[in-house]
Amino acid sequence: QVRLVESGGGLVQAGGSLRLSCAASGRTFSSYAMGWFRQAPGKEREFVAAITWSGGSTIYADSVKGRFTISRDNAKNTVALQMNSLKPEDTAVYYCGAKLGWYSRDSAEYDYWGQGTQVTVAS
Repeated sequence: QVRLVESGGGLVQAGGSLRLSCAASGRTFSSYAMGWFRQAPGKEREFVAAITWSGGSTIYADSVKGRFTISRDNAKNTVALQMNSLKPEDTAVYYCGAKLGWYSRDSAEYDYWGQGTQVTVAS
């Protein structure tokens, strides 16, 4: 069982930066691949970034590649999403998810989710 709590969202001007954090409970955090997804009003949840259990490999959606960076600290049971050069189209509720095994772009494969944190980018 893994409990996830996101934080760090807020309102930022276009071109600005935010750092999201996801704190996980449970002793087996290091066994889980972690992903960040987002959902804008009226849209489906979409993949943003994911990282393997070791942190040795990451993947990104094309829309955020080069602007966002995912990282994790297994000693602190946290995963972060550094978001730079933010655009209004990045506005959404951001969720972190956990899954056993390899990471995935498919939200249906994730076993646990946080409650989400709102990111709003003003133009």
